[in-house]
Amino acid sequence: MLRVAALIAAKDLRIEVRSKVVTNQVLPFAAIVMVMFAFALDTDEVVERVAPGLVWLATLFSLLILVQRSFAIETADGATDAMRAAGVDPAGIFLGKAIALAAQLAVLEFVLLITAVVLYRAELHAGGVVLLVTTFVAATCGLALVGTLYGGLAAGVRGRETLLPLLLLPVVAPVLIGATRATEAALGTRGALVSDGWPWLGLLVVFVALFGVGGTLAFGPLIEE
Repeated sequence: MLRVAALIAAKDLRIEVRSKVVTNQVLPFAAIVMVMFAFALDTDEVVERVAPGLVWLATLFSLLILVQRSFAIETADGATDAMRAAGVDPAGIFLGKAIALAAQLAVLEFVLLITAVVLYRAELHAGGVVLLVTTFVAATCGLALVGTLYGGLAAGVRGRETLLPLLLLPVVAPVLIGATRATEAALGTRGALVSDGWPWLGLLVVFVALFGVGGTLAFGPLIEE
C-alpha cells in the first residue's frame, strides 16, 4: 500500500510540476481572494482580527480547484478505471493522492500566510510558532484527506463541478473552525493566548485520524460505485 501511495503521489506531483497549475492558476486565485477580502472589509482593525479565518477560507476555496483538477485528469483518460482493473490497492491510491494534494496545499498555505502578514499586518510571536506549524500540518492533512475522499466520490458523477462543493464544504467545517481558532491563538489575535489553541489542535488531530482511517477503508467501495 505504501509503495502504491508513493508512486501515485509522485505521479500527481510530476503532473503539477509540468503543468504549473498551482503556480499559474491556484496561487493567483488565492491571492486575489485575499486582496478582495481586504478591500471588502476596508477597516484595518477588522482585517487584523479576521486575518486567520481569511487565510483558511482562501485555502478552502483553492482546495476545490485542486481536487477537481486532480480527479478530472484521471477521469478524462480512464486512468482510474485502468488502475481498478489492474488491481491497484485503492487504499494506496487514496493515500497517494492525499499526500500529493497535501504537498500542494502546504505551498499554497505558506504563500497565504505571508500574504496575511503583508496585507493584514498579522503578527507571529515566538511562543506561537510550534502551535502555528502543528496547526498548519494537521489542517493540511485534514483538508487533503477529505478532499481526496469526496473528490473520488464525485469524480464519475454528472455535474461534479457543483456537487463537490455541496459535499465537501459542510464536512470541512470543523477543520475551518479549529484551524481558525488555533491560528488566532498562535498569532495572539483578539488577545488570545497560545494555550487557548491546543484544544482546537486536538480537534484537528481527531478529524485527521477519523478521515485517515475512514477514507482508507471507504475509498475502494466508493470508486467502485
